[in-house]
Amino acid sequence: MHAFDVLGDPVRRRLTELLAEGDRTAGALTAVIAQEFGISQPAVSRHLRVLREAGFASAAPRGTARVYRLEPRAVDELDRAVERYRALWRQRLDALTTEIARGRREAPAPRDGTHDEEH
Repeated sequence: MHAFDVLGDPVRRRLTELLAEGDRTAGALTAVIAQEFGISQPAVSRHLRVLREAGFASAAPRGTARVYRLEPRAVDELDRAVERYRALWRQRLDALTTEIARGRREAPAPRDGTHDEEH
């Protein structure tokens, strides 16, 4: 599954945000997601499984709990994918900045500092 498909779901994006803050148990993640999205523990587990299978998260047992961790290499991969779009955005924003500057130079200045009004 492509990284954008994985994070296209708001629940998985939120889980990723929570894991970016630090490792969390499945129970802690479920509590937050259940409160914010109103979904069941099995539904949260399915979203966590998608994150694991896509390489965004890993899980390890800790006592009776399962602790989830965000995988940095998945975030790095996502950053590389987004970089292609950043380059395109930069070019277009630079062009827009140029056009705005050109428009300001070409616009006549108001004579008395106010907008023209009919009297």
